[in-house]
Amino acid sequence: MPHDIRHDPDRRDDLFAELSADEAALLREMPALGDVGQARRTFMMQTSGGGIGLFAAQLLVTESALAQMAPAAGAASAPVVAQNVVKVTFQVNGTPRTLDLDSRVVLLDALRERLALTGSKKGCDQGQCGACTVLVDGQRVLSCLTLAATLEGREVTTIEGLAKGDRLHPLQAAFIKHDGFQCGYCTSGQICSAVGLLDEARRGQVSHVTGNVAKTTTRLTDDEIRERMSGNICRCGAYPGIVAAIQEVHSGRQAAQTWGFAPETSVAIARQEDGHATV
Repeated sequence: MPHDIRHDPDRRDDLFAELSADEAALLREMPALGDVGQARRTFMMQTSGGGIGLFAAQLLVTESALAQMAPAAGAASAPVVAQNVVKVTFQVNGTPRTLDLDSRVVLLDALRERLALTGSKKGCDQGQCGACTVLVDGQRVLSCLTLAATLEGREVTTIEGLAKGDRLHPLQAAFIKHDGFQCGYCTSGQICSAVGLLDEARRGQVSHVTGNVAKTTTRLTDDEIRERMSGNICRCGAYPGIVAAIQEVHSGRQAAQTWGFAPETSVAIARQEDGHATV
């Protein structure tokens, strides 16, 4: 015989405690529920999970079957048709390139999809993160907001064009030295932006935090570097290393290293505190 929880005060009270007043009233009006060994919440979660799992399995089977089907003879597909195609000729890392592009194509997509220069990253695609920064005629630009059609006759430099063979650009070497990256996704944009920043400093351009805009100076403080690099976001938070790397290349002085390997004694103490055997 199924057990009716409505006649078991202890189990009934436990179940009713998880219900709202309306739910409890509805449950009292329902017929016997049988031997309910789970709370309502657990039952609903398992039911939902099972339903989702079954749906996912059916979807995978359907997609697999469709993928193996040969297209029907004479089947038509919708081709991607470029609109208002324009011919653009510009220099990319010192090499002349000519592309026939839809007038709406941005530089970032032209570099990545047409020229296979994937060092420039697509982060936000809205000009907010700086991961796509490249140099156009030596000035840093956000390639995700720059129409490729506007670059006729201009010179584009990407992260791939900074090194000279096996010799890294000084900023590339400094980023490695000062550990100015973690995941590395933003690094190409950070380095290109830093190259543009150093050129701005050589020209004596001021920024929002310049102390005296009437006095031309080519020396940047750490605060000025931070402000000028504020358009480049590092989600890993490697900013101290980034600033140190830029400052060292900018000033020519050895910047203080912001990290170091832990000595063996510290490692041994940490292992003891974590309950692991020392080596």
